[in-house]
Amino acid sequence: MKLNAIGLNEETSQSLSNDLNQLLANFQQYYQNLRGIHWNIKGKRFFDLHEKFEELYVDANLKVDEVAERILTLGGVPYHTFQDYSSNAKVPVGKNVSKDEDAIRLIVDSLKELLIIERRILDTSDEAKDEGTNSMMSDFITEQEKTVWMMKAWLAEGI
Repeated sequence: MKLNAIGLNEETSQSLSNDLNQLLANFQQYYQNLRGIHWNIKGKRFFDLHEKFEELYVDANLKVDEVAERILTLGGVPYHTFQDYSSNAKVPVGKNVSKDEDAIRLIVDSLKELLIIERRILDTSDEAKDEGTNSMMSDFITEQEKTVWMMKAWLAEGI
Protein backbone atom coordinates (compact mmCIF):
# COMPACT_ATOMS: atom_id res chain seq x y z
CA MET A 1 0.00 0.00 0.00
CA LYS A 2 1.45 3.34 -1.08
CA LEU A 3 0.82 6.34 1.18
CA ASN A 4 0.55 9.95 0.07
CA ALA A 5 2.22 12.97 1.71
CA ILE A 6 -0.40 13.11 4.50
CA GLY A 7 -0.09 9.41 5.33
CA LEU A 8 -3.26 8.15 3.65
CA ASN A 9 -3.58 5.37 1.12
CA GLU A 10 -3.11 6.95 -2.33
CA GLU A 11 -5.80 4.84 -4.00
CA THR A 12 -8.37 5.61 -1.30
CA SER A 13 -7.44 9.29 -1.40
CA GLN A 14 -8.07 9.36 -5.14
CA SER A 15 -11.46 7.75 -4.64
CA LEU A 16 -12.31 10.30 -1.95
CA SER A 17 -11.13 13.11 -4.26
CA ASN A 18 -13.57 11.84 -6.89
CA ASP A 19 -16.41 11.79 -4.36
CA LEU A 20 -15.46 15.28 -3.17
CA ASN A 21 -15.52 16.49 -6.77
CA GLN A 22 -19.09 15.18 -7.00
CA LEU A 23 -19.87 17.18 -3.88
CA LEU A 24 -18.10 20.22 -5.31
CA ALA A 25 -20.19 20.12 -8.48
CA ASN A 26 -23.37 19.90 -6.43
CA PHE A 27 -22.30 22.70 -4.10
CA GLN A 28 -21.65 24.92 -7.10
CA GLN A 29 -25.17 24.24 -8.40
CA TYR A 30 -26.60 24.91 -4.92
CA TYR A 31 -24.61 28.16 -4.77
CA GLN A 32 -25.96 29.27 -8.16
CA ASN A 33 -29.49 28.44 -7.03
CA LEU A 34 -29.01 30.56 -3.92
CA ARG A 35 -27.69 33.49 -5.97
CA GLY A 36 -30.66 33.20 -8.30
CA ILE A 37 -33.30 33.15 -5.58
CA HIS A 38 -31.48 35.97 -3.75
CA TRP A 39 -31.73 38.13 -6.86
CA ASN A 40 -35.19 37.09 -7.99
CA ILE A 41 -37.24 36.71 -4.80
CA LYS A 42 -40.41 38.80 -4.74
CA GLY A 43 -43.25 39.38 -2.35
CA LYS A 44 -43.97 40.55 1.16
CA ARG A 45 -41.16 38.44 2.64
CA PHE A 46 -38.56 39.90 0.26
CA PHE A 47 -36.41 41.68 2.85
CA ASP A 48 -36.11 38.73 5.23
CA LEU A 49 -35.57 36.13 2.53
CA HIS A 50 -33.20 38.29 0.46
CA GLU A 51 -30.96 38.59 3.53
CA LYS A 52 -31.26 34.90 4.45
CA PHE A 53 -30.42 33.75 0.93
CA GLU A 54 -27.32 35.96 0.98
CA GLU A 55 -26.25 34.37 4.26
CA LEU A 56 -26.69 30.92 2.72
CA TYR A 57 -24.81 31.68 -0.51
CA VAL A 58 -21.89 33.21 1.38
CA ASP A 59 -21.70 30.03 3.46
CA ALA A 60 -22.01 27.82 0.36
CA ASN A 61 -19.19 29.74 -1.31
CA LEU A 62 -16.94 29.12 1.70
CA LYS A 63 -17.78 25.42 1.60
CA VAL A 64 -16.97 25.27 -2.12
CA ASP A 65 -13.50 26.56 -1.31
CA GLU A 66 -13.06 24.12 1.59
CA VAL A 67 -14.05 21.16 -0.56
CA ALA A 68 -11.75 22.21 -3.41
CA GLU A 69 -8.84 22.65 -1.01
CA ARG A 70 -9.50 19.24 0.55
CA ILE A 71 -9.40 17.67 -2.91
CA LEU A 72 -6.01 19.30 -3.45
CA THR A 73 -4.82 18.14 -0.03
CA LEU A 74 -5.69 14.57 -0.98
CA GLY A 75 -3.71 14.93 -4.22
CA GLY A 76 -6.63 15.40 -6.60
CA VAL A 77 -7.63 18.17 -8.97
CA PRO A 78 -10.88 19.99 -8.18
CA TYR A 79 -13.48 20.55 -10.86
CA HIS A 80 -13.35 24.15 -11.99
CA THR A 81 -15.50 24.56 -15.09
CA PHE A 82 -19.22 25.09 -15.47
CA GLN A 83 -19.23 22.04 -17.75
CA ASP A 84 -17.77 19.92 -14.92
CA TYR A 85 -20.38 21.25 -12.52
CA SER A 86 -23.42 20.88 -14.74
CA SER A 87 -22.50 17.41 -15.98
CA ASN A 88 -21.88 16.07 -12.45
CA ALA A 89 -24.51 17.80 -10.31
CA LYS A 90 -27.71 16.17 -9.09
CA VAL A 91 -28.94 19.21 -7.18
CA PRO A 92 -32.03 20.51 -8.99
CA VAL A 93 -31.60 23.60 -11.12
CA GLY A 94 -33.67 26.51 -9.86
CA LYS A 95 -34.39 28.69 -12.86
CA ASN A 96 -36.49 31.85 -12.45
CA VAL A 97 -37.61 30.99 -8.92
CA SER A 98 -39.20 34.09 -7.40
CA LYS A 99 -41.93 32.76 -5.05
CA ASP A 100 -40.98 32.32 -1.41
CA GLU A 101 -42.26 28.76 -0.93
CA ASP A 102 -40.72 27.57 -4.19
CA ALA A 103 -37.38 29.07 -3.13
CA ILE A 104 -37.45 27.40 0.28
CA ARG A 105 -38.42 24.05 -1.26
CA LEU A 106 -35.51 24.39 -3.71
CA ILE A 107 -33.15 24.86 -0.76
CA VAL A 108 -34.55 21.81 1.05
CA ASP A 109 -34.36 19.66 -2.09
CA SER A 110 -30.81 20.84 -2.78
CA LEU A 111 -29.65 20.17 0.75
CA LYS A 112 -31.15 16.69 0.63
CA GLU A 113 -28.91 15.87 -2.36
CA LEU A 114 -25.86 17.37 -0.65
CA LEU A 115 -26.54 15.39 2.54
CA ILE A 116 -26.78 12.11 0.60
CA ILE A 117 -23.36 12.72 -0.95
CA GLU A 118 -21.83 13.93 2.32
CA ARG A 119 -23.01 10.86 4.22
CA ARG A 120 -21.45 8.60 1.59
CA ILE A 121 -18.17 10.54 1.86
CA LEU A 122 -18.39 10.41 5.66
CA ASP A 123 -18.60 6.60 5.57
CA THR A 124 -15.74 6.29 3.08
CA SER A 125 -13.49 8.77 4.89
CA ASP A 126 -14.16 6.99 8.20
CA GLU A 127 -13.09 3.66 6.71
CA ALA A 128 -9.97 5.34 5.25
CA LYS A 129 -9.12 6.93 8.62
CA ASP A 130 -9.18 10.30 6.82
CA GLU A 131 -10.03 12.49 9.78
CA GLY A 132 -9.71 15.75 7.79
CA THR A 133 -12.41 14.80 5.29
CA ASN A 134 -14.46 13.04 7.95
CA SER A 135 -14.50 16.09 10.22
CA MET A 136 -15.44 18.39 7.34
CA MET A 137 -18.36 16.16 6.32
CA SER A 138 -19.55 15.85 9.90
CA ASP A 139 -19.57 19.63 10.29
CA PHE A 140 -21.36 20.16 6.97
CA ILE A 141 -24.00 17.56 7.82
CA THR A 142 -24.71 19.07 11.24
CA GLU A 143 -25.16 22.57 9.79
CA GLN A 144 -27.25 21.45 6.85
CA GLU A 145 -29.57 19.26 8.90
CA LYS A 146 -30.33 22.29 11.06
CA THR A 147 -30.97 24.42 7.97
CA VAL A 148 -33.36 21.77 6.59
CA TRP A 149 -35.20 21.72 9.91
CA MET A 150 -35.51 25.52 9.90
CA MET A 151 -36.67 25.64 6.28
CA LYS A 152 -39.23 22.90 6.93
CA ALA A 153 -40.43 24.85 9.99
CA TRP A 154 -40.79 27.96 7.80
CA LEU A 155 -42.89 25.89 5.39
CA ALA A 156 -44.88 24.58 8.39
CA GLU A 157 -43.93 21.02 7.40
CA GLY A 158 -42.46 18.24 9.50
CA ILE A 159 -39.13 16.62 8.78
